[in-house]
Amino acid sequence: MAGRGRLTFAEKLARAVERNDSLLCVGLDPDPLRFPRTLLAESDPVFAWAKAVVDSTSDLVCAYKPNLGFYEALGLEGLVALRKILDYIPSEVPVILDAKWGDIGHTAAFYARAAFEAWGADAVTVNPYLGRDAVEPFAAYRDRGVFLLCHTSNLGAEDFQALLCPGRPLYLAVAERALEWNQAGNIGLVVGATYPEELRAVREMAPDMWLLVPGVGAQGGDLEGALAAGLRADGRGVIVSASRSIAYADDPRDAARELRDRINSLRRAPPSGPPAIEPSSRLILALHDIGCVQFGRFTLRSGKPSPIYIDLRLLASHPHVLREVARAYAQILRGLRFDRIAAIPYAALPIGTAVALELNRPLIYPRRKVKAYGTRRAIEGRFEAGERAVVLDDLVTTGASKLEAIAQLERAGLRVEDVVVLIDREQGGGERLGERGYRLHALFGMGQMLDVLAEHGRISPQRRDEVAAFLAEERGR
Repeated sequence: MAGRGRLTFAEKLARAVERNDSLLCVGLDPDPLRFPRTLLAESDPVFAWAKAVVDSTSDLVCAYKPNLGFYEALGLEGLVALRKILDYIPSEVPVILDAKWGDIGHTAAFYARAAFEAWGADAVTVNPYLGRDAVEPFAAYRDRGVFLLCHTSNLGAEDFQALLCPGRPLYLAVAERALEWNQAGNIGLVVGATYPEELRAVREMAPDMWLLVPGVGAQGGDLEGALAAGLRADGRGVIVSASRSIAYADDPRDAARELRDRINSLRRAPPSGPPAIEPSSRLILALHDIGCVQFGRFTLRSGKPSPIYIDLRLLASHPHVLREVARAYAQILRGLRFDRIAAIPYAALPIGTAVALELNRPLIYPRRKVKAYGTRRAIEGRFEAGERAVVLDDLVTTGASKLEAIAQLERAGLRVEDVVVLIDREQGGGERLGERGYRLHALFGMGQMLDVLAEHGRISPQRRDEVAAFLAEERGR
């Protein structure tokens, strides 16, 4: 069967939100044990029940969400009823088929055909546990929506979804992968209203995605907390899903209208929570969430123990964060005078490449060890003596490695005035460079990073104070 109209899911959803002034999605999950006796006398009680719910709510919702399992449990009659219900729902209201499918790529392709061609759904829920090849067949239908299970609303969600892998919980790793896979802009995430703090963390990582938020109603989710955490700046971005609390209410229309109006009241009220997260703070949180900033017990190159470890080499494996890092560097670099970007191997090479692409400026880099074969160049890339190079690195501690790289560049006839890093560990590097006549520009200082991570619950205040004390002690040595 073809799709339920020519509009994409995103377009149809946007129009339904606007037309019905609604972010409410009603679940259509039939349980004949809860049907009124009058319905049981119908030739098709499941369809009659769903028809009554749709008739009373179709001008109050932005979507419907039938859960496939409820219909499968009723056998062939249940599937026939689902077919009739999908055909009956007004074509201007999108349907999210709640199937939670997830299997190897070949099988997933057939599940995708079932969702979008056989059933004609506008969107589907998918379990991403098997990885990219389990998701791609669904996302390949670029006009349909795919909602990946991220942090679900049930009690058992914490059993696996909160496990660290590494440095941040699994549900944030899912959100990160969803951003990478969202090439057609048709992927969203399922995050339960029963976990508003986790919902906030997902929204920080995925600021533009649509979030399907179950758990309001019978599961007792925090509607106010969920909306405060999940709404975008435009007052949209969240689809609030309620099933039993509306479909089995004495008057489904009154229940749907009451919840729709509560949602609208909350999303239009002046924000009562903390202000929107600054881009710099969002980037700090992203660095932590992908494991670039880790806390624990580590041994540094010097052999000393440390309660914090910075590993910005991981940026190369997280292109969406690397892109944001490059844009942040670019903001500083646009205010400097230079002819070439000189990135210090190795952590700064992917950063330097991303920055060069962002600014459309040439990149060179001094080799740590000159090759004994080939061109035997000490500096890779094209440049002319007398040109001005800006040194780019990932972080600065004492400044020693920056001075070594600068000396190598200056021996080749390049002029250096500025050094730009992502993180200043605030252990004297800026002062040492300044004494030699070089200006240090850092996107973040460690003190700022620790404060942001503590403010947003990534670390405890005690951990922040412990790390700050360690860094202060190191500075005094």
